[in-house]
Amino acid sequence: MATPNYSYEKRQRELAKKKKTEEKRQRKLQKPDGSPDQDAPAEDGSGEAAPNEGGVSSDPAAPATSS
Repeated sequence: MATPNYSYEKRQRELAKKKKTEEKRQRKLQKPDGSPDQDAPAEDGSGEAAPNEGGVSSDPAAPATSS
């Protein structure tokens, strides 16, 4: 029998939680009439963790990996 991959499950929970908080933040930025708030800074979603290609990490604290 295969062993459970707890790291994968934890990552999926973290991603779901991050998505939920981002959606909540977006709802809070919306005015009641549906237009975006003028006082809030415009963000393009660059703060989200995107899948890295080539093993390059966007985190400056993470050690660089080279093959």
